[in-house]
Amino acid sequence: MSLIGQEVTVLGAGVAGLAVARALALRGAQVTVLEQADAVREVGAGLQISPNGAVVLRALGLGEALETASMRARAVELRDGPTGEMVMRLDVARARPDQGYHFLHRADLIALLLEGAREAGVTLRLLQRVAEVDLSGPRPVWRTETGDRGETDLLIGADGLHSKTREALQGKVAPVFTHQVAWRTIIPEPPGGADVAEVYMGPGRHLVSYPLRGGTMRNIVAVEERERWVEEGWNLRDDKMDVQMAFEGFCPRVQGWLDRVEDVWLWGLFRHPVARRWQAVQAAGAVAILGDAAHPTLPFLAQGACMALEDAWVLADSLARHDTPAAGLAAYQAARAPRCTKIVAAANANARAYHLSGPLRGLAHLGLRLGSSLAPDFALNRFDWLYGHDVTRA
Repeated sequence: MSLIGQEVTVLGAGVAGLAVARALALRGAQVTVLEQADAVREVGAGLQISPNGAVVLRALGLGEALETASMRARAVELRDGPTGEMVMRLDVARARPDQGYHFLHRADLIALLLEGAREAGVTLRLLQRVAEVDLSGPRPVWRTETGDRGETDLLIGADGLHSKTREALQGKVAPVFTHQVAWRTIIPEPPGGADVAEVYMGPGRHLVSYPLRGGTMRNIVAVEERERWVEEGWNLRDDKMDVQMAFEGFCPRVQGWLDRVEDVWLWGLFRHPVARRWQAVQAAGAVAILGDAAHPTLPFLAQGACMALEDAWVLADSLARHDTPAAGLAAYQAARAPRCTKIVAAANANARAYHLSGPLRGLAHLGLRLGSSLAPDFALNRFDWLYGHDVTRA
């Protein structure tokens, strides 16, 4: 169907929201993005954009901006946390020279997507904290905490973990605490660091680190298993000594990073089911969700942003390819739900593999060492279904 002149409202100016806003605006839709904050500012930490996400940015005309804002990854190294010894190295630049694995600050990704959205004619409205989404009438309706009300032809919920749009589609579903917590922090980096993602694995915990912004910064995400509940969200500050103590048995390289930590943030990791219902069509309107609103994932496969980018492209493309909103939205959910469910399951499996203990841990590491020696690209090839997938050519 033609999207020219279609009135679209997107809830949330994160990766999913800004990407889908540009994708729809480039196809002629009149898009407004509602953001609850008073500014789209530099928040968050580092993230990784693997080839399946990078192809979407290139298709959206943002490939050059991605290259400018990011660092290309040369390799991923899995290491034993206490000793620092190499367990496995995935040479992504050598094995996949035509595919880009990128490290960048989340704020830099948001900035390039925001510029791309504005360039495409998208309107951004700030201080729009949505309290309710109502799908009981002919068109989707939203209400803000200040009492404002609005309705639209197409409402897209890119409103994250605590999505009001998902709640309106399928009701509340309680997440399950995984008994894992994660710290995130960024530290200054001396010049000359390698463009490598390093994963240090230990019993009940692991730490991931990689460089940002031309190697001037280092992103750190550290995960520990614990019984104590910690709330979900990125806004809980913690004492840097807590993360230092949690990893005091790790190798000197990790200790050196943690010694330089100043500000650290803590969040609880919760397992959410993939949404049962991603879209609905009303008498005179329609609604859909994407990104974390549809499929929150644990951060153990670095696919949160990439899934959001894939969603954005497929949603816009499905609407443009089909004659009616009902057909386009049904095709969107049919294309995305199985793939996202598989990615979420793979991320869950990575969490278990990183935290092995006892004899099983030693056997697993030995197997990885032997496998990488005999077939260096085998482990990377196992994820061709993920990294080699191109939604822009589907």
